[in-house]
Amino acid sequence: MTDKPLYHEGMRRLQDERDTRRIADRLEQVTVHTAFTEEDRAFIENCAMFFLATADIDGKPDCSYKGGLPGFVRVLDSDTIAFPDYDGNGMYRSLGNILVNPYIGLLFIDFENAQRIRVNGKAQVSADDPLRAEYPGSVFIIRVKAERIFPNCPRYIHKMQLVEHSVYAPKADYTPPVPGWKTSDNFRDALPARDRPEDKGDDSKDGPVKKP
Repeated sequence: MTDKPLYHEGMRRLQDERDTRRIADRLEQVTVHTAFTEEDRAFIENCAMFFLATADIDGKPDCSYKGGLPGFVRVLDSDTIAFPDYDGNGMYRSLGNILVNPYIGLLFIDFENAQRIRVNGKAQVSADDPLRAEYPGSVFIIRVKAERIFPNCPRYIHKMQLVEHSVYAPKADYTPPVPGWKTSDNFRDALPARDRPEDKGDDSKDGPVKKP
């Protein structure tokens, strides 16, 4: 766990202005922990998405959505989680930030049951992680050493119901369809060769295709 206090001076100023320092300290004492519980594991591994916050070397923030099928984020041990990086737009804003500033925040939300968990920690990105073999379609594996784990008040979580998982989510023995933007004349000539359907005779842009 980091030795840095949970609250910095800016947070304390607002807590004092609103007389919330005592409850903030109590929340830290009661809810913040450094090891994943079985409840944390079950919650996280049942999530099909989370939000990832990173910052560059100058502290400028970025936030992205990460999605997959339930179980794509794994709790490996008492303070480590891992998740795959799948094919995206190639900008690598989040992962590039991690390479220069490994401190990240993850927010997991269950919109159906109004629950959420925050995980703050240090991340590393690897193309050689042995877990890649267990994640079809993965490009990198990101491991996160958790420093603080804590739930948040769910009162403002809007109740939403999952209709279906994305057809683009990788899984074993399945080739996801090519996203429409990759077939656009605006981008096609700038794609790496592996992503040009016309260069490999790939007709998967028409829909999900099973591997033979």
